[in-house]
Amino acid sequence: MKTDHVQSSVRALTVQAPRAPLSGSLQVPGDKSISHRSLMFAALARGTTHITGLLEGEDVLRTADAMRALGAEITRTGIGNWTVRGCGLDGLHEPADVLDMGNSGTAARLLSGILASHGLTAIMTGDASLRSRPMRRVMDPLAATGAVFLSRQGGRLPLAIQGNANPPPLSYRLPVASAQVKSAVLLAGLNAVGETRVEEPVATRDHTENMLRHFGATVRVEPMGAGGRVITLQGRPELVARDIVVPGDPSSAAFILAAALLVPGSKVSVRGVGLNPLRTGLFTSLREMGADLVISNERVEGGEPVGDITATAGALHGVDVPATRAPSMIDEYPILAVVAAHATGQSRFRGLEELRVKESDRLSATVAMLEAGGVKVEVVGDDMIVHGTGGAIPGGGLVQTRMDHRLAMSAVVMGLAAGQPVRVDDTAFIDTSFPGFITLMDSIGAGLAA
Repeated sequence: MKTDHVQSSVRALTVQAPRAPLSGSLQVPGDKSISHRSLMFAALARGTTHITGLLEGEDVLRTADAMRALGAEITRTGIGNWTVRGCGLDGLHEPADVLDMGNSGTAARLLSGILASHGLTAIMTGDASLRSRPMRRVMDPLAATGAVFLSRQGGRLPLAIQGNANPPPLSYRLPVASAQVKSAVLLAGLNAVGETRVEEPVATRDHTENMLRHFGATVRVEPMGAGGRVITLQGRPELVARDIVVPGDPSSAAFILAAALLVPGSKVSVRGVGLNPLRTGLFTSLREMGADLVISNERVEGGEPVGDITATAGALHGVDVPATRAPSMIDEYPILAVVAAHATGQSRFRGLEELRVKESDRLSATVAMLEAGGVKVEVVGDDMIVHGTGGAIPGGGLVQTRMDHRLAMSAVVMGLAAGQPVRVDDTAFIDTSFPGFITLMDSIGAGLAA
């Protein structure tokens, strides 16, 4: 099925407090990180992989189109159910057209690793937001494969990649914690003879390592220093098709749970959420704030821990989040900032330099969002300090989302617990990661459609 991508028109929204507490039990869409990797690894494997629970947001659909253009047969067989007939590590072919990655930095960076180590030429582009984001962080280590990169100034898309069919194995130490860069290097190492080695100073989400093993690759992970790790991949493995169940995305569940914590009297359960310990920094931080979060029905699905999470509204207090926790919750800082705005006392989030290179400059955008809601917030170096109100924030402002889906969802949650309505300039980009967000929020009583 070829997916048609049509730019959504601007969808402004005014959000106000619901008339009654939020309540109910629901499921969120599949994990975005795992969905991207499912399609990529299945395309590189031999045989047919069946994927259940795939996130069908715009970002992931772009990955499906890209892997299809490189030779994989990818078919949607039902809601969240997809079949991928892979072409093997040596079976990719040169795409006939430019690969449009839309808004997805994850897809663009991971795909760079695949393209760098294959003897073909490809060009990637994206939407205005993605074209403004730096790719140098993956281009620099991947250049050691012998691939040639040609980009706009500053390492920005469009990006042309002339890959090397016989790349040497890489050895790279990440200057900053980044699961995307780590994954790009490992993906390049798949097609190299010998061992590719990546050192990370702080452990980042390990979905790539888990999925490599799932498809038959040999991966070793060893501790290094204070919280770091060394990941070693044996190159040229025979990747064999394996079915995948994608767990619910904890980054998406975060918005539902935060709303339940902030709207007085609320109690909401989210079923089947991924609980990979390298992704659950937000839940740790919320509990440190005194949040009533209960995890039940824990299990393992597709090599990933999964469980149900119930959030109950209650009093919260400020928290000091260490920089070492950032890799496990890098996408959740905007929504945590909204929660902190309602808490009693001051919260400090340390070491947020990575937020400056997300879909927007997410650090400055989060500050602007809180200020639009009447919250006092400041940035000191790479730390953000939020001064909580101990209850409903003033609200009443206009949030500029800057084409950032997580900013838009965070602003919606902020409006649900504000004293005055909050205007959100555009919610169209929410569909890139969380299709059906507004409908799902309304199913627990948010009243957004009205």
